[in-house]
Amino acid sequence: MTTLPPEPEPVPVPPPSAHQRVVAAFERLAQVDRPELWISLRTLEEVLVDAKAVDERVRAGEDLPLAGTVLAVKDLIDVAGLPTTAGCPGFSRVPVTSATAVTRLTGAGAVVLGKTNLDQFASGLAGTRSPYGAVASAGDPQKVAGGSSSGSAVAVALGIADLALGTDTAGSGRVPAALNAIVGLKPTLGLVPKTGVFPASPSFDCVSVFASSLTLGQRALAVLSGPDGQDASVREWPADVRLGAGERPRVAIPDDAGLAVLSGPARRAFGVAVASLEASGAVIEPIDLGVFFEAGELLYGSALVAERYASVGDVLAGKPEGVDSTVAGIVAAAGTHLAHELADAHGQVARLRAAAREALGECDALLLPTVPDHPDLGEALADPVGVSARLGTYSAFVNVLDLAAVTVPVAPGDQRPFGVTIAVRAFEDQIALDLAAVLTGEQAREPYPAEGVDLVVFGAHLRGQPLHDALRGARFVTPVQTAERYRMVLLDTDPPQPGVIPGSGTIDGELWRLSPAAFGRFAAALPKPFVLGHIELEDGSTPLAVLCPPSATGGAPNLDRYESWRGYLRFVSTAGLRPPG
Repeated sequence: MTTLPPEPEPVPVPPPSAHQRVVAAFERLAQVDRPELWISLRTLEEVLVDAKAVDERVRAGEDLPLAGTVLAVKDLIDVAGLPTTAGCPGFSRVPVTSATAVTRLTGAGAVVLGKTNLDQFASGLAGTRSPYGAVASAGDPQKVAGGSSSGSAVAVALGIADLALGTDTAGSGRVPAALNAIVGLKPTLGLVPKTGVFPASPSFDCVSVFASSLTLGQRALAVLSGPDGQDASVREWPADVRLGAGERPRVAIPDDAGLAVLSGPARRAFGVAVASLEASGAVIEPIDLGVFFEAGELLYGSALVAERYASVGDVLAGKPEGVDSTVAGIVAAAGTHLAHELADAHGQVARLRAAAREALGECDALLLPTVPDHPDLGEALADPVGVSARLGTYSAFVNVLDLAAVTVPVAPGDQRPFGVTIAVRAFEDQIALDLAAVLTGEQAREPYPAEGVDLVVFGAHLRGQPLHDALRGARFVTPVQTAERYRMVLLDTDPPQPGVIPGSGTIDGELWRLSPAAFGRFAAALPKPFVLGHIELEDGSTPLAVLCPPSATGGAPNLDRYESWRGYLRFVSTAGLRPPG
């Protein structure tokens, strides 16, 4: 019999240089011929100058996490030297400095391609309220792209840009992601500075990210987050932030009444996402969405709209060129509310946030359809208010309730894009990202936020073991193996655990990341004889680990023949012995 030679290992393909990626982006621009996506588009020569600077920085040894990517920017966000129009020609002005979000992304190696079209003054969820043209879906010219960040989403969906900046108040960072089969990330309110971003409803606005992959989007979010010393509304990560939901996260989904507005194909596609999470170990719990829908209606159906008037009322009062009549009518009506009505509306927000927390109970996340359907362009143009309201059914309440969210595509039920959204409590963005990764098949190595303490465990703190609850809220990073200089002994503890001491072998363990507060609690509760100390892993890194002083092991039985605590437990079970503990 002839033995075939083994297939060669695939050779890793290096990422494109910034120069190569820019050239490819302009080639794609010409291929798709979608001028309505852009309000300001830089020339190839201008963008190549920036690309050359990025490539030179990389050659000089700089670590640029976004090198080789091109960026589109919603024209509500300042880019130095390019007009900011907010979708209204008469409002146009040219800023001398870029928004903090743009500066941070370009500092990390992204290259700006241009400014994208949007629903004027971020007022709408269909992508049709713009004098620069209605933006159609990337996959169907008869369907809406979703708004207000329509041009940004479609630029990514068509492969022109790798990343795009949007904004999100009622769903503008999620609706167009769902309708164009890309990733949309809406961080916790206040994590990304809004300096240089024209406001819509300041209490509920945030900068959002569209990306070609979840991993890339998470990398961009890590770059974007953190105070800039200018935006007073920026919030910092709490010390006790949860970075993970454990092996069996509890995921709430809408009950049957909450899904009643979905079409048949959309309902089936949502079911696929639910089944995928359940197969991964998630516990699914249907809940009543009544309080969530009430919060969504409050955003534009109460005096909260007065914030929109405060943002743009004076501008529209001057009747600038190109004002959309629907936008003008919405803003004018928003100016009729009195101060006590606005105060009462904010009081209702506080009440609804408490009610939503109660509705979620012990659940770690809420899985939602992002939109109920995919409207035709003609329908949106004929009924601009009604279609936008319908598209916001599952998205308008997220910022009102101070939730973070990630939108990812799932298998469509009728050959059209369908996206689901994972919403989580404020600052638990990483939990949403991890659940989204189950649906996309990706897994980012860098947790978000990056701040935290890495800890290696070997025994009863491992997943599925008796003391694993001590790591509740931590994020599993990766399995690890030590360098060849350690061994295990069996300690007489309750429950039984291994003591890791100097030796000449390797030991398998798990690397977890804890928030600073969670690490403090873990360290304070660690019983004797265990101590925390640095351990050398096979890759040369030296994180903290749960160890044992050799002097405290006495005559403890040697476990040298086992490379892991689980290996020892398997032996005990196979041999018919009573498992320890």
